[in-house]
Amino acid sequence: MVEPENLVLRYLQKLSADMDQLKEDIHNIKARMTTVEENLATLNRRVDQVERRLERIERRLDLVEV
Repeated sequence: MVEPENLVLRYLQKLSADMDQLKEDIHNIKARMTTVEENLATLNRRVDQVERRLERIERRLDLVEV
């Protein structure tokens, strides 16, 4: 039979290992989220550029009122 002290110690060790894994997972998620945010910002800038170009083209072709 396992002594209560050893059983508690084993549970605490397992809990500690699980916490270490969670910390690593959260760190990885944060890094990936940062990359997603950077890519989204880049995409938004490109969409803004396309909108400006389209507006300029429409004005030159007199497709919109100034």
